[in-house]
Amino acid sequence: MFDPDRNAGLDPHRDFMEIYRNMSLFDFPWDMNQSLSFALFRTYAVPSIGRLLADTGGFDDTQKRYDDTAILLEIPLQQGFSTPDAKAALRRINQMHRAYDITNDDMLYVLATFVVVPKRWVDDHGWRKFTYDEVVASTNYYRELARHMNIKDVPETYDGFVTLLDDYEAAHFAYDEGGRHVADMTLDLMATFYPKPSRPAVRVFSRALMDDRLLDAFHYAKPPRLVVAASRRAMRARAAFVRMLPPRRKPKGASDSHRVKSYPDGYRVEAMGTFPSGCPVKHLDSYPTEQKVGAR
Repeated sequence: MFDPDRNAGLDPHRDFMEIYRNMSLFDFPWDMNQSLSFALFRTYAVPSIGRLLADTGGFDDTQKRYDDTAILLEIPLQQGFSTPDAKAALRRINQMHRAYDITNDDMLYVLATFVVVPKRWVDDHGWRKFTYDEVVASTNYYRELARHMNIKDVPETYDGFVTLLDDYEAAHFAYDEGGRHVADMTLDLMATFYPKPSRPAVRVFSRALMDDRLLDAFHYAKPPRLVVAASRRAMRARAAFVRMLPPRRKPKGASDSHRVKSYPDGYRVEAMGTFPSGCPVKHLDSYPTEQKVGAR
């Protein structure tokens, strides 16, 4: 599965974009998608974040919220930060955040989850661990994203992000009805990605992969130890199988997944996301099919 030549000669400080793109689209596409979903899931356990998402109706259409987040974050990854579509995606992200009174500390915490949770996920469940250069590259990628989002006081190293995340969760994780509601809706959405008879098991399986701090914050019951052990064995079995596969030659992003369902005919970046005062851009249905861009 691993292509040792893919990142040969690349410097994680200079070429972090290419290294992180290779990690996300070639070596760990499923793991990165899953771990970033869990990263966002953790943020709902911070009441100021979970309550805001619930109160503003950001999860009224959970599928669209999932799709918009995946696409808007993936466009800069695929294209770099300087292309017109990437700039439009970053502008949309910033517009949504500026519409609400979100503290820099909360923004920093969300950023930290994107840096730390994927490494921890891959350490626990991946078919191999990240290399040192990959850890540095992923850190530098999100430091650059933070610059485009005007997030201040960003840690300079991965270890700095670890300290920020752990300290913030220790201080701020707490039960909130709004955060629990958003978490429940997210788990319900994740279950729809699998056949209907298996959905109750998917919910239990998801909770079996959560740590005690997160379970306690949502007041989720911890699954029995046998269920947790079986879930982790299943993840190890998947990792062993993936390890035997040949290196991926075609990139696979989150927006290529069958899980992204909201835009079968394409999308316009400017019309994605939430608009507290109403969307100033024509809705997609008002555009002829041939004018829709971003078709997958």
